[in-house]
Amino acid sequence: MLDRQKKRHAAFREGPRFPRRHLAIAASTLIALGISLLMLPGENAEAKRTAIPLNLELTPISPSEQESEPLSPIEPQREWLEIEVRPGDSLSSIFSRAELSPQDLHELISTAKKTKALNRIRPGQKLGFQISEQGKLDAMSLQVDKLNSLIYERGVTGFSTTEVSETPEVRQRVASATITSSLYKAAQEAGVSQSIIMELANIFGGVLDFVYDVRKNDYFIVIYEELYLNGERLGSGQILAAQYFNRGDSFQAYRYVNKQGEIDYFSESGESMRKAFLRAPLDFTRISSRFDPKRLHPVFKTVRPHRGVDYAAPRGTPVYAAGDGRVMEAGYSRANGNYVFIKHGEAYVTKYLHLHKRAVSRGERVRQRETIGWVGSTGYATGPHLHYEFLMNGVHRNPATIVDKLPPPTRVGRNDMPDFLQQISGLQLQLRTYAAQRNYNSLGNSPGSEG
Repeated sequence: MLDRQKKRHAAFREGPRFPRRHLAIAASTLIALGISLLMLPGENAEAKRTAIPLNLELTPISPSEQESEPLSPIEPQREWLEIEVRPGDSLSSIFSRAELSPQDLHELISTAKKTKALNRIRPGQKLGFQISEQGKLDAMSLQVDKLNSLIYERGVTGFSTTEVSETPEVRQRVASATITSSLYKAAQEAGVSQSIIMELANIFGGVLDFVYDVRKNDYFIVIYEELYLNGERLGSGQILAAQYFNRGDSFQAYRYVNKQGEIDYFSESGESMRKAFLRAPLDFTRISSRFDPKRLHPVFKTVRPHRGVDYAAPRGTPVYAAGDGRVMEAGYSRANGNYVFIKHGEAYVTKYLHLHKRAVSRGERVRQRETIGWVGSTGYATGPHLHYEFLMNGVHRNPATIVDKLPPPTRVGRNDMPDFLQQISGLQLQLRTYAAQRNYNSLGNSPGSEG
Protein backbone atom coordinates (compact mmCIF):
# COMPACT_ATOMS: atom_id res chain seq x y z
CA MET A 1 0.00 0.00 0.00
CA LEU A 2 2.77 2.37 0.89
CA ASP A 3 4.62 1.61 -2.36
CA ARG A 4 1.55 2.47 -4.52
CA GLN A 5 1.17 5.87 -2.79
CA LYS A 6 4.85 6.72 -3.40
CA LYS A 7 4.47 5.91 -7.10
CA ARG A 8 1.34 8.20 -7.42
CA HIS A 9 3.20 11.12 -5.75
CA ALA A 10 6.19 10.67 -8.08
CA ALA A 11 3.90 10.61 -11.12
CA PHE A 12 2.14 13.79 -9.96
CA ARG A 13 5.49 15.58 -9.67
CA GLU A 14 6.69 14.50 -13.12
CA GLY A 15 3.41 15.47 -14.86
CA PRO A 16 1.41 13.49 -17.36
CA ARG A 17 3.22 11.44 -19.95
CA PHE A 18 2.15 11.62 -23.67
CA PRO A 19 3.16 9.42 -26.49
CA ARG A 20 5.94 10.87 -28.67
CA ARG A 21 3.66 11.14 -31.75
CA HIS A 22 1.24 13.30 -29.81
CA LEU A 23 4.07 15.52 -28.60
CA ALA A 24 5.31 16.10 -32.17
CA ILE A 25 1.85 17.07 -33.41
CA ALA A 26 1.42 19.49 -30.55
CA ALA A 27 4.82 21.11 -31.19
CA SER A 28 4.05 21.61 -34.90
CA THR A 29 0.72 23.22 -34.06
CA LEU A 30 2.35 25.65 -31.65
CA ILE A 31 5.03 26.67 -34.22
CA ALA A 32 2.41 27.31 -36.95
CA LEU A 33 0.36 29.39 -34.54
CA GLY A 34 3.40 31.50 -33.65
CA ILE A 35 4.27 32.16 -37.31
CA SER A 36 0.67 33.24 -38.04
CA LEU A 37 0.75 35.69 -35.15
CA LEU A 38 4.00 37.18 -36.40
CA MET A 39 2.55 37.75 -39.88
CA LEU A 40 -0.47 39.67 -38.68
CA PRO A 41 0.11 43.44 -39.63
CA GLY A 42 -0.05 46.12 -37.00
CA GLU A 43 -1.61 49.56 -37.52
CA ASN A 44 1.53 51.11 -39.05
CA ALA A 45 2.02 48.23 -41.40
CA GLU A 46 -1.57 48.50 -42.60
CA ALA A 47 -1.12 52.24 -43.25
CA LYS A 48 1.97 51.60 -45.34
CA ARG A 49 0.32 48.89 -47.33
CA THR A 50 -2.77 50.89 -48.19
CA ALA A 51 -0.68 53.96 -49.15
CA ILE A 52 0.56 52.16 -52.27
CA PRO A 53 -2.35 50.01 -53.44
CA LEU A 54 -1.66 47.23 -55.89
CA ASN A 55 -4.03 45.65 -58.40
CA LEU A 56 -6.78 48.11 -57.60
CA GLU A 57 -10.06 47.49 -59.32
CA LEU A 58 -11.50 50.78 -60.66
CA THR A 59 -15.20 51.23 -60.10
CA PRO A 60 -17.31 54.12 -61.36
CA ILE A 61 -18.16 56.82 -58.85
CA SER A 62 -21.63 58.22 -58.95
CA PRO A 63 -21.96 62.03 -59.25
CA SER A 64 -23.27 62.20 -55.69
CA GLU A 65 -20.08 60.57 -54.40
CA GLN A 66 -17.73 62.92 -56.24
CA GLU A 67 -16.10 65.64 -54.14
CA SER A 68 -15.28 67.93 -57.10
CA GLU A 69 -16.37 68.68 -60.65
CA PRO A 70 -15.13 66.17 -63.21
CA LEU A 71 -12.37 67.34 -65.62
CA SER A 72 -13.64 68.27 -69.07
CA PRO A 73 -12.04 66.43 -71.97
CA ILE A 74 -9.04 68.23 -73.58
CA GLU A 75 -10.04 69.80 -76.87
CA PRO A 76 -7.62 68.78 -79.63
CA GLN A 77 -5.44 71.62 -80.98
CA ARG A 78 -6.75 72.83 -84.32
CA GLU A 79 -4.29 73.11 -87.17
CA TRP A 80 -3.28 76.43 -88.69
CA LEU A 81 -4.25 77.21 -92.26
CA GLU A 82 -1.24 78.92 -93.86
CA ILE A 83 -1.61 81.28 -96.83
CA GLU A 84 1.26 82.98 -98.65
CA VAL A 85 0.73 86.51 -99.92
CA ARG A 86 0.67 86.73 -103.71
CA PRO A 87 1.37 89.79 -105.90
CA GLY A 88 -1.73 91.98 -105.93
CA ASP A 89 -3.18 90.42 -102.78
CA SER A 90 -5.01 92.47 -100.17
CA LEU A 91 -6.08 91.44 -96.71
CA SER A 92 -9.64 91.25 -97.97
CA SER A 93 -8.77 88.87 -100.81
CA ILE A 94 -6.75 86.66 -98.45
CA PHE A 95 -9.67 86.45 -95.99
CA SER A 96 -11.85 85.45 -98.92
CA ARG A 97 -9.40 82.68 -99.87
CA ALA A 98 -9.52 81.47 -96.26
CA GLU A 99 -13.34 81.43 -96.50
CA LEU A 100 -13.67 84.00 -93.73
CA SER A 101 -16.35 86.66 -93.67
CA PRO A 102 -15.85 90.45 -94.01
CA GLN A 103 -17.23 90.67 -90.44
CA ASP A 104 -14.23 88.71 -89.15
CA LEU A 105 -11.90 91.10 -90.94
CA HIS A 106 -13.74 94.13 -89.55
CA GLU A 107 -13.63 92.79 -85.97
CA LEU A 108 -9.91 92.09 -86.28
CA ILE A 109 -9.01 95.52 -87.69
CA SER A 110 -11.29 97.46 -85.33
CA THR A 111 -10.36 95.76 -82.04
CA ALA A 112 -6.75 94.54 -82.35
CA LYS A 113 -3.62 96.63 -81.85
CA LYS A 114 -0.63 96.80 -84.22
CA THR A 115 -2.73 96.25 -87.32
CA LYS A 116 -0.74 98.68 -89.51
CA ALA A 117 1.49 95.76 -90.44
CA LEU A 118 -1.57 94.13 -92.02
CA ASN A 119 -1.92 97.08 -94.40
CA ARG A 120 1.69 96.64 -95.54
CA ILE A 121 1.66 92.95 -96.41
CA ARG A 122 3.90 92.06 -99.33
CA PRO A 123 4.33 89.03 -101.59
CA GLY A 124 6.11 86.17 -99.88
CA GLN A 125 4.83 86.92 -96.38
CA LYS A 126 2.82 84.19 -94.70
CA LEU A 127 -0.43 84.46 -92.74
CA GLY A 128 -1.82 81.69 -90.55
CA PHE A 129 -5.49 81.22 -89.63
CA GLN A 130 -7.19 79.19 -86.89
CA ILE A 131 -10.86 78.81 -87.76
CA SER A 132 -13.60 77.51 -85.44
CA GLU A 133 -15.99 74.70 -86.33
CA GLN A 134 -18.58 77.42 -86.98
CA GLY A 135 -16.26 79.00 -89.59
CA LYS A 136 -15.28 82.07 -87.53
CA LEU A 137 -11.77 83.41 -87.10
CA ASP A 138 -10.32 82.39 -83.72
CA ALA A 139 -6.71 83.47 -84.29
CA MET A 140 -4.43 84.81 -87.00
CA SER A 141 -0.65 85.05 -87.30
CA LEU A 142 1.42 87.34 -89.52
CA GLN A 143 5.07 86.64 -90.23
CA VAL A 144 6.45 90.18 -90.31
CA ASP A 145 9.93 88.89 -91.15
CA LYS A 146 11.97 85.79 -90.40
CA LEU A 147 12.52 86.92 -86.80
CA ASN A 148 9.25 88.62 -85.86
CA SER A 149 5.59 87.62 -85.95
CA LEU A 150 2.30 89.02 -84.70
CA ILE A 151 -0.42 86.79 -83.22
CA TYR A 152 -4.03 88.04 -83.09
CA GLU A 153 -6.36 85.99 -80.83
CA ARG A 154 -10.09 86.38 -80.33
CA GLY A 155 -11.19 87.20 -76.79
CA VAL A 156 -14.42 88.22 -75.07
CA THR A 157 -14.22 91.87 -76.18
CA GLY A 158 -12.29 91.47 -79.43
CA PHE A 159 -8.85 90.49 -80.63
CA SER A 160 -5.67 90.79 -78.56
CA THR A 161 -2.21 91.13 -80.09
CA THR A 162 1.00 89.32 -79.09
CA GLU A 163 4.43 90.01 -80.52
CA VAL A 164 6.68 86.97 -80.95
CA SER A 165 10.39 87.44 -81.63
CA GLU A 166 13.14 84.93 -82.38
CA THR A 167 16.74 85.55 -81.31
CA PRO A 168 19.19 84.86 -84.13
CA GLU A 169 22.59 83.29 -83.75
CA VAL A 170 25.32 85.88 -84.40
CA ARG A 171 28.47 84.75 -86.19
CA GLN A 172 31.49 86.87 -86.98
CA ARG A 173 32.88 87.10 -90.50
CA VAL A 174 35.89 88.81 -92.05
CA ALA A 175 36.14 89.95 -95.66
CA SER A 176 38.94 91.65 -97.56
CA ALA A 177 39.22 92.87 -101.14
CA THR A 178 41.44 94.97 -103.38
CA ILE A 179 39.87 97.76 -105.44
CA THR A 180 40.25 97.31 -109.19
CA SER A 181 37.46 99.59 -110.43
CA SER A 182 35.08 100.49 -107.59
CA LEU A 183 34.42 99.75 -103.94
CA TYR A 184 31.05 98.18 -104.77
CA LYS A 185 32.40 95.78 -107.36
CA ALA A 186 35.32 94.71 -105.15
CA ALA A 187 33.05 94.14 -102.18
CA GLN A 188 30.57 92.12 -104.24
CA GLU A 189 33.37 89.93 -105.58
CA ALA A 190 34.43 89.29 -101.96
CA GLY A 191 30.91 88.08 -101.15
CA VAL A 192 29.99 91.14 -99.06
CA SER A 193 26.29 92.01 -99.00
CA GLN A 194 24.99 95.30 -100.37
CA SER A 195 23.93 96.46 -96.89
CA ILE A 196 27.47 96.02 -95.57
CA ILE A 197 28.92 97.82 -98.63
CA MET A 198 26.61 100.78 -98.01
CA GLU A 199 27.41 100.85 -94.31
CA LEU A 200 31.14 100.69 -95.04
CA ALA A 201 30.78 103.73 -97.33
CA ASN A 202 28.75 105.51 -94.64
CA ILE A 203 31.35 104.88 -91.94
CA PHE A 204 34.25 106.24 -93.99
CA GLY A 205 32.13 108.90 -95.75
CA GLY A 206 33.41 111.61 -93.43
CA VAL A 207 37.09 111.02 -94.30
CA LEU A 208 36.88 109.61 -97.85
CA ASP A 209 34.97 110.60 -100.96
CA PHE A 210 34.24 107.28 -102.66
CA VAL A 211 33.72 109.00 -106.00
CA TYR A 212 36.99 110.95 -106.19
CA ASP A 213 39.34 109.54 -103.52
CA VAL A 214 39.22 105.83 -104.37
CA ARG A 215 42.21 104.56 -106.35
CA LYS A 216 43.15 101.27 -107.97
CA ASN A 217 44.92 98.90 -105.54
CA ASP A 218 43.23 100.46 -102.49
CA TYR A 219 42.00 97.68 -100.26
CA PHE A 220 39.80 97.16 -97.23
CA ILE A 221 39.27 94.69 -94.40
CA VAL A 222 35.89 94.51 -92.69
CA ILE A 223 34.81 92.50 -89.64
CA TYR A 224 31.06 92.17 -89.39
CA GLU A 225 28.20 90.04 -88.08
CA GLU A 226 26.11 87.51 -89.93
CA LEU A 227 22.75 86.37 -88.53
CA TYR A 228 21.50 82.78 -88.58
CA LEU A 229 18.29 81.11 -87.44
CA ASN A 230 18.10 77.32 -87.23
CA GLY A 231 21.17 77.09 -89.42
CA GLU A 232 19.71 79.34 -92.14
CA ARG A 233 21.52 82.58 -92.95
CA LEU A 234 19.16 85.53 -92.50
CA GLY A 235 21.45 88.38 -93.52
CA SER A 236 24.13 90.72 -92.26
CA GLY A 237 24.29 92.41 -88.89
CA GLN A 238 26.53 95.26 -87.72
CA ILE A 239 30.04 96.17 -88.88
CA LEU A 240 32.28 95.72 -85.84
CA ALA A 241 35.51 97.11 -87.26
CA ALA A 242 36.93 98.10 -90.64
CA GLN A 243 40.17 99.35 -92.16
CA TYR A 244 40.62 101.12 -95.49
CA PHE A 245 44.01 101.63 -97.16
CA ASN A 246 44.00 104.59 -99.54
CA ARG A 247 47.14 105.79 -101.38
CA GLY A 248 49.44 104.89 -98.51
CA ASP A 249 47.11 106.13 -95.77
CA SER A 250 45.23 103.81 -93.43
CA PHE A 251 41.84 104.63 -91.90
CA GLN A 252 40.39 102.50 -89.13
CA ALA A 253 36.91 102.52 -87.62
CA TYR A 254 35.58 100.65 -84.56
CA ARG A 255 32.01 100.23 -83.40
CA TYR A 256 31.59 101.49 -79.85
CA VAL A 257 28.54 101.29 -77.57
CA ASN A 258 28.87 103.76 -74.70
CA LYS A 259 27.36 103.40 -71.23
CA GLN A 260 24.19 105.19 -72.35
CA GLY A 261 23.68 102.64 -75.13
CA GLU A 262 24.58 105.10 -77.93
CA ILE A 263 26.36 103.55 -80.92
CA ASP A 264 28.90 105.21 -83.18
CA TYR A 265 32.17 104.51 -84.99
CA PHE A 266 35.50 105.92 -83.87
CA SER A 267 39.15 105.82 -84.88
CA GLU A 268 41.75 104.12 -82.67
CA SER A 269 42.38 107.45 -80.95
CA GLY A 270 38.69 107.88 -80.11
CA GLU A 271 37.83 110.46 -82.79
CA SER A 272 34.37 110.07 -84.32
CA MET A 273 34.28 108.89 -87.93
CA ARG A 274 31.06 110.85 -88.32
CA LYS A 275 31.78 114.45 -89.19
CA ALA A 276 29.30 117.23 -88.49
CA PHE A 277 28.15 117.14 -92.14
CA LEU A 278 28.35 114.70 -95.03
CA ARG A 279 30.56 115.62 -97.95
CA ALA A 280 27.58 114.85 -100.20
CA PRO A 281 23.96 114.19 -99.15
CA LEU A 282 23.46 111.32 -101.63
CA ASP A 283 25.25 108.62 -103.58
CA PHE A 284 25.51 110.58 -106.79
CA THR A 285 26.71 109.84 -110.32
CA ARG A 286 28.49 113.13 -110.95
CA ILE A 287 28.46 116.84 -110.15
CA SER A 288 26.52 118.47 -112.97
CA SER A 289 26.88 122.06 -111.79
CA ARG A 290 29.22 123.49 -109.17
CA PHE A 291 28.94 126.42 -106.77
CA ASP A 292 29.30 129.48 -109.00
CA PRO A 293 28.24 133.08 -108.22
CA LYS A 294 28.21 133.91 -111.97
CA ARG A 295 26.66 130.82 -113.53
CA LEU A 296 24.50 131.01 -116.65
CA HIS A 297 21.10 129.62 -115.67
CA PRO A 298 20.26 126.57 -117.86
CA VAL A 299 16.53 127.41 -118.09
CA PHE A 300 16.41 131.22 -118.23
CA LYS A 301 19.77 131.64 -120.02
CA THR A 302 20.69 134.57 -117.82
CA VAL A 303 23.61 135.03 -115.42
CA ARG A 304 22.34 134.12 -112.00
CA PRO A 305 24.37 133.07 -108.98
CA HIS A 306 24.41 129.31 -108.39
CA ARG A 307 24.55 129.17 -104.64
CA GLY A 308 24.74 125.42 -104.34
CA VAL A 309 25.92 122.23 -106.02
CA ASP A 310 23.87 120.13 -108.44
CA TYR A 311 24.34 116.38 -108.12
CA ALA A 312 23.18 114.38 -111.15
CA ALA A 313 21.61 111.09 -110.10
CA PRO A 314 18.80 108.80 -111.31
CA ARG A 315 15.26 109.66 -110.32
CA GLY A 316 14.41 107.96 -107.02
CA THR A 317 17.96 108.04 -105.59
CA PRO A 318 17.67 108.54 -101.80
CA VAL A 319 18.64 111.98 -100.48
CA TYR A 320 20.07 112.08 -96.95
CA ALA A 321 20.13 114.71 -94.23
CA ALA A 322 23.67 116.10 -94.32
CA GLY A 323 23.72 116.38 -90.53
CA ASP A 324 21.59 116.12 -87.40
CA GLY A 325 18.92 118.80 -87.16
CA ARG A 326 15.26 119.77 -87.39
CA VAL A 327 13.19 120.25 -90.55
CA MET A 328 12.39 123.97 -90.68
CA GLU A 329 10.54 123.89 -94.03
CA ALA A 330 9.15 121.11 -96.25
CA GLY A 331 6.84 121.86 -99.16
CA TYR A 332 6.50 122.73 -102.84
CA SER A 333 7.10 125.87 -104.85
CA ARG A 334 7.06 126.59 -108.57
CA ALA A 335 10.80 127.23 -108.73
CA ASN A 336 12.13 124.74 -106.17
CA GLY A 337 9.67 121.92 -106.77
CA ASN A 338 9.53 119.64 -103.74
CA TYR A 339 12.01 120.94 -101.20
CA VAL A 340 13.28 120.37 -97.64
CA PHE A 341 15.20 122.88 -95.48
CA ILE A 342 16.98 121.63 -92.34
CA LYS A 343 18.32 123.76 -89.50
CA HIS A 344 21.41 122.39 -87.71
CA GLY A 345 21.87 124.19 -84.41
CA GLU A 346 22.00 127.98 -84.53
CA ALA A 347 24.56 128.54 -87.28
CA TYR A 348 23.87 126.12 -90.14
CA VAL A 349 21.07 125.46 -92.64
CA THR A 350 21.05 122.97 -95.54
CA LYS A 351 18.58 123.04 -98.46
CA TYR A 352 17.50 120.23 -100.80
CA LEU A 353 15.57 121.16 -103.98
CA HIS A 354 13.80 119.49 -106.96
CA LEU A 355 12.92 116.32 -105.01
CA HIS A 356 10.67 113.77 -106.62
CA LYS A 357 9.03 113.13 -103.22
CA ARG A 358 9.60 114.23 -99.63
CA ALA A 359 10.00 111.77 -96.74
CA VAL A 360 9.84 114.25 -93.84
CA SER A 361 7.56 117.02 -92.60
CA ARG A 362 8.12 120.38 -90.99
CA GLY A 363 9.18 120.17 -87.34
CA GLU A 364 10.58 116.63 -87.50
CA ARG A 365 14.00 115.87 -86.02
CA VAL A 366 16.36 114.04 -88.37
CA ARG A 367 19.65 112.23 -87.97
CA GLN A 368 22.61 112.43 -90.30
CA ARG A 369 22.13 110.07 -93.31
CA GLU A 370 18.43 109.69 -92.64
CA THR A 371 16.48 109.66 -95.92
CA ILE A 372 14.55 112.92 -96.30
CA GLY A 373 13.42 112.50 -99.93
CA TRP A 374 14.30 111.19 -103.38
CA VAL A 375 15.96 112.75 -106.41
CA GLY A 376 13.57 114.18 -108.98
CA SER A 377 13.15 116.99 -111.48
CA THR A 378 10.30 119.04 -110.00
CA GLY A 379 10.29 122.83 -110.29
CA TYR A 380 12.73 124.60 -112.62
CA ALA A 381 14.88 121.59 -113.50
CA THR A 382 16.04 120.24 -116.84
CA GLY A 383 16.54 116.67 -115.60
CA PRO A 384 16.76 114.52 -112.46
CA HIS A 385 19.24 115.99 -110.00
CA LEU A 386 19.55 117.35 -106.46
CA HIS A 387 20.30 121.03 -105.89
CA TYR A 388 22.03 121.28 -102.51
CA GLU A 389 22.80 124.49 -100.61
CA PHE A 390 24.78 125.12 -97.43
CA LEU A 391 24.33 128.29 -95.36
CA MET A 392 26.46 129.36 -92.38
CA ASN A 393 25.09 132.27 -90.34
CA GLY A 394 22.76 133.08 -93.26
CA VAL A 395 25.54 133.22 -95.88
CA HIS A 396 25.78 130.67 -98.73
CA ARG A 397 28.98 128.62 -98.67
CA ASN A 398 30.39 126.13 -101.15
CA PRO A 399 29.10 122.74 -99.96
CA ALA A 400 32.06 120.96 -101.58
CA THR A 401 34.68 122.79 -99.50
CA ILE A 402 32.95 124.01 -96.34
CA VAL A 403 33.04 120.62 -94.62
CA ASP A 404 36.83 120.78 -94.24
CA LYS A 405 36.57 124.19 -92.56
CA LEU A 406 34.06 123.19 -89.91
CA PRO A 407 34.96 122.37 -86.27
CA PRO A 408 36.60 118.97 -85.68
CA PRO A 409 34.42 115.93 -84.95
CA THR A 410 33.50 114.80 -81.48
CA ARG A 411 35.63 112.39 -79.47
CA VAL A 412 35.10 109.64 -76.94
CA GLY A 413 34.87 111.32 -73.52
CA ARG A 414 37.83 111.10 -71.18
CA ASN A 415 35.87 109.05 -68.66
CA ASP A 416 34.75 106.63 -71.39
CA MET A 417 38.20 106.01 -72.91
CA PRO A 418 39.09 102.99 -70.70
CA ASP A 419 35.80 101.33 -71.65
CA PHE A 420 36.32 102.23 -75.33
CA LEU A 421 39.84 100.77 -75.42
CA GLN A 422 38.65 97.61 -73.71
CA GLN A 423 35.84 97.14 -76.26
CA ILE A 424 38.05 97.57 -79.32
CA SER A 425 41.20 95.74 -78.12
CA GLY A 426 40.22 92.36 -79.58
CA LEU A 427 39.12 93.94 -82.86
CA GLN A 428 42.41 95.85 -83.13
CA LEU A 429 44.31 92.58 -82.85
CA GLN A 430 42.13 90.95 -85.51
CA LEU A 431 42.59 93.81 -87.99
CA ARG A 432 46.37 93.78 -87.51
CA THR A 433 46.48 90.03 -87.95
CA TYR A 434 44.43 90.09 -91.17
CA ALA A 435 46.39 93.04 -92.55
CA ALA A 436 49.69 91.24 -91.89
CA GLN A 437 48.34 88.05 -93.49
CA ARG A 438 47.13 89.99 -96.53
CA ASN A 439 50.53 91.66 -96.99
CA TYR A 440 52.21 88.28 -96.62
CA ASN A 441 49.93 86.78 -99.27
CA SER A 442 50.45 89.73 -101.63
CA LEU A 443 54.17 88.97 -101.69
CA GLY A 444 53.38 85.61 -103.26
CA ASN A 445 54.05 83.57 -100.14
CA SER A 446 50.66 81.93 -100.18
CA PRO A 447 48.63 80.43 -102.98
CA GLY A 448 45.38 81.50 -101.34
CA SER A 449 43.21 84.35 -102.56
CA GLU A 450 41.69 87.23 -100.64
CA GLY A 451 38.13 87.51 -99.48
